[in-house]
Amino acid sequence: MNAPLPAQASAPRHAPMTQFPVENGCLVVGGKPLTLLAEAAGRTPFYAYDRRLIVERVQALRAALPGVRLHYAMKANPMPALVCHMARWVDGLDVASAGELRIALDAGADPQDISFAGPGKSAVELRQAVAAGVLINLESFREVELLEGIARELGVPARVAVRVNPDFELKASGMKMGGGAKPFGVDAERVPQLLERIGAAGLAFEGFHLFWGAQSLKAEAICDAQRQAFDLALRLAEHAPAPVRVLNLGGGLGIPYFPGERRLDLAPVASNLARLVERAAQLLPEAGLVLELGRYLVGEAGVYVCRVLDRKLSRGQVFLVTDGGLHHHLAASGNFGQVLRKNYPVAIGNKMDSPQREIASVVGPLCTPLDVLADRMELAQAEPGDLVVVFMSGAYGYSASPLGFLGHPPPLEMLV
Repeated sequence: MNAPLPAQASAPRHAPMTQFPVENGCLVVGGKPLTLLAEAAGRTPFYAYDRRLIVERVQALRAALPGVRLHYAMKANPMPALVCHMARWVDGLDVASAGELRIALDAGADPQDISFAGPGKSAVELRQAVAAGVLINLESFREVELLEGIARELGVPARVAVRVNPDFELKASGMKMGGGAKPFGVDAERVPQLLERIGAAGLAFEGFHLFWGAQSLKAEAICDAQRQAFDLALRLAEHAPAPVRVLNLGGGLGIPYFPGERRLDLAPVASNLARLVERAAQLLPEAGLVLELGRYLVGEAGVYVCRVLDRKLSRGQVFLVTDGGLHHHLAASGNFGQVLRKNYPVAIGNKMDSPQREIASVVGPLCTPLDVLADRMELAQAEPGDLVVVFMSGAYGYSASPLGFLGHPPPLEMLV
């Protein structure tokens, strides 16, 4: 017996997942039907990242944002093969640990185009960054003191920018990274004092990094934050010990994960940035404007795929029990920052055009009620052996999940 479909036809729906083609009812990822891709993987579950979609996203941004340097924030997805691929297409990489720094260097990225951010860099990490010659985004007075000694001891300059905690925050964002009391960066009102200390310490000052928020689908809010960030940088530049060469305006561009969300309209953001490029040419003539993006570059290019192990009916509700779950994809389970759990877009990847539909919940093999990938969602009717696809899985998936939880094996990762 199938679970009945919901009566309310007007309920919010996910944005269409049209980035992957469908052939003969099967989703196609990286040019291969999903069933064949699963055979090539050798087992499920797995993540697959489509390199074509990544390149198309970068090229679309370049066309829309002339004069803006594009950096990839590796924390979104640090898979080495993906980073190697990305390093060929973007202008720089942003890392958040010595581990990510090693991957960036192994990928062949020019150290001049790598920046290192993070509120708790160890002395060893700072030493590695100076030795490698990358740009360090300062987040405290302590880091200045450490870098002064490290640079003197190693006999090489410590390249630095100041990560500023702005006196505003991104409105309508999924994650606020600046404004108010934050562990990130240095409060804007204290930056002039920090800049004076940077000059006295003889560090090689290069610019500012203003990261005010992430995952916004509101172009107006992003434009407002970018304008405020630029104006703040202008005021702070008056106190800088050297001309501003790098102005990182953060990212903030979101992608539509949940029902009712619409894709970001990039046109207003592009127009706004074009005006800021013109202002920078006049007021900060040595500065290059940087946009630091993670999930916007890779999030929509990835899928998580698991296989149905069992089909269970419990008091009228269908449960599809799979070999994947929250230990592999914490974000899709709703346990990675969601206050109220909402479904990611999910489909039965080998039955994309099946007319037989039902309401079902997709759960994993773990002994916890939190192990849910889709809660009472309309799906094609599935049986053991079918492939469940979680879209929007290219960012904050594998590396953001508790892979060792309950001793199940980790998923594979593939760049296809």
